[in-house]
Formats: sequence, structure tokens, C-alpha cells
Amino acid sequence: MACMRPLSARRSLPVLPCRELSVRPLVSRHVFLELRTFHAFHAPWEEAHAPLRKQLKQAAKSAKLAKAPGSSPEFNSNDTLNDWELTVGIEIHAQLNTARKLFSSASTTPSTEPNSNVAAFDIALPGTLPVFQPAVVLPALRAALVLGCRVEPVSYFDRKHYFYHDQPAGYQITQYYHPFARHGRITLSSDDGLPDGEQINVRIKQVQLEQDTARSQEEDEHTTLLDFNRSGHALIEIISLPDIHSPRHAAAYVRKVQALLYAVDAVTTGMELGGLRADVNVSVRRRNTCSDQGLAYGGVSGLGQRTEIKNLSTFKGIEDAITAERDRQIKLLESGGRVEPETRGWSMTHPNETRRLRGKEGEVDYRYMPDADVPPLCFDMELVDYLSKTLPPTPEVLVRRLIKQYGLSLTDARTLESLDDGERLIYFQEVVDELLNLSFKTESPRDVGKLAGNWVLHELGSLFSVDESPWSSRRVPTRSLAHIIHHLRKGEIKGPSAKLILKLLFKGDRRTVSTIIRDENLSFTRMSPEEYEVIATDVIERFPDTVKEIVQKGKVGKLQFLMGQMMRHPRRSEIEPPQAEKTLRQLILGEKP
Repeated sequence: MACMRPLSARRSLPVLPCRELSVRPLVSRHVFLELRTFHAFHAPWEEAHAPLRKQLKQAAKSAKLAKAPGSSPEFNSNDTLNDWELTVGIEIHAQLNTARKLFSSASTTPSTEPNSNVAAFDIALPGTLPVFQPAVVLPALRAALVLGCRVEPVSYFDRKHYFYHDQPAGYQITQYYHPFARHGRITLSSDDGLPDGEQINVRIKQVQLEQDTARSQEEDEHTTLLDFNRSGHALIEIISLPDIHSPRHAAAYVRKVQALLYAVDAVTTGMELGGLRADVNVSVRRRNTCSDQGLAYGGVSGLGQRTEIKNLSTFKGIEDAITAERDRQIKLLESGGRVEPETRGWSMTHPNETRRLRGKEGEVDYRYMPDADVPPLCFDMELVDYLSKTLPPTPEVLVRRLIKQYGLSLTDARTLESLDDGERLIYFQEVVDELLNLSFKTESPRDVGKLAGNWVLHELGSLFSVDESPWSSRRVPTRSLAHIIHHLRKGEIKGPSAKLILKLLFKGDRRTVSTIIRDENLSFTRMSPEEYEVIATDVIERFPDTVKEIVQKGKVGKLQFLMGQMMRHPRRSEIEPPQAEKTLRQLILGEKP
């Protein structure tokens, strides 16, 4: 039997008192986002986990390169198959954005110190009882509503019995039979990466509240380390009906669910940081078979025997694991074998196969029973109606608003909405507001939105990419970027000078934009036609052969070379390319002014 002890060399199992943490309120940060909020506690957690993510990505890349050519091309090269139909149902487990755990007052603040946020009930000390934390219902309800579910006025908690070292009580408190929300729907379309015109509806059977388990780590074959910081964290389990028939659609579904949960502030972290996990149920059957044959689930009949793949934590992993299990089942059936109901695992380091973990448990194995220590959960439907009317906008709505109100392209709008938990979108809006304050009062957000979006996404974004640093609005204050764009629009500086100023500010220069323009002599002064003529004449005299080719052989394209020479002049920051070309054409081709 494995030895189980806390995941800490200096900490014994008895619980330490947790730090006090107030409930995080749902506060608006910008009128355009209405009630959309963004998530705390990201930076330290991301920094701690970044190396692991890089290792996993590298392992997946290595495994892909090492894959032998010709292995199951008939399966892996196509998302859908001619002779077989794949069916997938997905159970998503998402940690709610709550300050306390579901049935204890222990803090949910992410901590790299094992067993630092633990209450007595979390480790099932004798005599401890669950105490429901009311604040949990707000993010849970927002999640159910954004998924299109019907909220039940009364719901109940059950005990799901199983024995494993990450569940010290020997059971999990969940809502299997009487969940708080039912009958939702998610629609996938081209906005979610599907081809234009393609649309997939995925029905959600139910959404239920439940406890998370402890985090376990196998140190060696005899020792398992346990961290109970996660134990008891409030989860919602989102159970879909088997409406998905493609690995690609399955990944798109989970990605969209995560985006919706983020949009309404129901969760604080996604898949990469362990705040959202997916179990997928996979079955196959031959096409054109009678729907009366086979198994049924949730009113869907004619299904093959399903297997479950547990704890998938990346979108690519979901797609690869489903593909691998689909291929395994088809090969097994085509060779005369039979698919067994079982729970299977999948690893990024072995992306082409799933492995058996244990036989699949059914309802009877879990011995569900009502939890006598937890009273029914009753909702005032006026609260539900209020939350429904005040939900923050979904990503699709935000994208449409960005296009309509700011004149952004579809690509830029989608990118701006999806980046950095919305922080870059807020930054963009504040830049636009600053520009409107500096500009003429008759201007609207559409007049400056496209230019501001280009500088926020591309010019400033490229500096973060080159620097390989996470997004921070403090690197270049919104007022400073707005002033750069304002001077550029007025013609007081040129594009290269504007980019230089932005780079100086990004690197820590704290002078004002006006001061940098003055100190670095970056002001653009429009040259007279006579000054253009002097520079052009000098270039013509230095490259007579090029001029001869233009005049005698009609190679007008050579003008671009001469223009390039003009742009190398010491006064290049004052030269406007259209005026430079116009002057060359007058002197060489005799064109009229």
C-alpha cells in the first residue's frame, strides 16, 4: 500500500489556521464591459507553472516528430471517418471563482506552499461537519445562466462513495440526482473555428455543484504525496449529452465553455493552470446501423460501448486523446474484439495511445445517497432573474461591439477580446478615450479605433513578444500611447519616430512624449519643394546609370531605388515618400507638378 503523507517536508497533517480573505466583489472596470470582471492571483501561479507547460509542449512536439510514418493514416489524417461514427460526451470540472471552499471557510487563494489553506473538514477530521458557504452560489449561477441552463428552485446534495487517498472522507459531496441547473445548450459556429456555414449544437444535461479532491503526486512506487489545498474547492461539473462526433468539435466545445465561464467571472483559471479539467466519454459504431441497436444515454440511442478518459487538461490533449481512443476501439472491433466499459488515461508524452486505469464504475458502484449533513439548496428566483439580466457580455457580443463601435476588423476584434483575460481590451478602450479627449470633439470611437487597435495589438504587442514578458499596462501608460498616436495623426512626428518613442517608453523611459520629441529632435517639419529638389538632384547626380535606364529603357520601377536613396538622407525623418516620388518624376520624366 502506498504511503500517504502531506506534500510538505516540514508540515504534518494537522491543519494550520488559514489566512483571512474577503470575498472578491463583482466590480465593473469599464462601462463597455458592463459587469465583466477579471481575475486575481494569476502572475505568481503562472510563473510557477510556466516551466512545466514548456516541458509538456516540448514532450508533445518530440512525440509527434518521433511518430512512425504510416501508422493509422486512415484514422489520424481525417477528422471524420466514412465507415465509423464517433460519439463523444464531455464532463467539464471547473473551479469556481470563490474566496472560500464549498463546505469550509478555508481560503482558496492559490499557494505554492502545500497544505497551507486547509480546514478540519477538508481532511475529514472526526466530528467535523460541512458548512455551506453562501457566496459560492453567485459564480455557480452565472455559469449556469451563460450556458443557457434552467436553474432549479430547489436542489439537493448526495454522497458519492469511493475510496481513494485524495478523498479522505471516503465520499464526495455532489449533486448527481438533483442538480441546481439543467438543460443548457452551446452552439459552435465559425466564430469557434468551424468552417463557414457549419454549426454544431451541444446539449448540456446538467450542471452540478461538488467538492474538488486533494492533489496527489507519486514520489516513487511506494510513496504518494498529498496536498489538500485544493481539497473541498467548489467545483461545477458540466455534463454534456453525446452530441459531439469529432475530436476537433470536442476541443472547440471545451474551449468555448471555458471562454464563457471566464466572460461571466465564474472561474479564475483555465485548463493550463489546472482550474478546469475534462473527462471525455468515447464510443464508436458502424455507420448505417439501426438506431434501435446498441446502448442509450440521455435519450440518445444506438451508441457503442463507451470508455471514459479522465483528467484531460489541454485542448490539444482532448483532441489527441479522443482520436487515439477512437482508433483503438475501431481496431479492436474490426479484429473481432469487444470494447470493455473502463476508465482510461492519456499522457502528452504518449499522444497516440490511451491506457487502461480500471474498470468503469456505474451508479450502483458509487452507492449514491442523500447527504444528511447538508440541507437542500434553495434559490430565490428573483436573484436568478437579476443575475440573468445583468450577466456580462459573452465573447461573441464583445466582438460584435468592437467591430461596430470601434471599426476594428474581425481578426483584431477577436484577438483583442481573447488576450490577457480582457486586460488588453480595457487598455485599448482607455487609449481610445484618451485620444478622444485630445482630438476634436466631433470625432467618435470609430474615427480613432482602428489606428489605436493597430498600435495596441501590433506595435506594442510585438514589443512584449520580443521581450518575452507577460502583458502589463504599466509598461506604457495609456495616456503616453494616446499622445504618441495623437502627435502622429497631427503630422508632428512620422511613423519611425513614433515607434522609437514607444520603444523608449517600453524600456523604462519615463519622460513625457512631448519631452522625448523635443530632446531627441524627432519633430517632423514639412520640407519645401525646393528642399526636396536639392536632395533629389543630389541622388540623380550620384546614380546616372539608373536615371538612364528609366529615361531610355522605360524602367520606371527603378524610381523606387532612387527613392530609397533619398530616404537615407540625414533629413530622412522629414521626407514624405509620396512627395519624394513626385519630385523625382518631375526632374527625370518631366511630369508637371
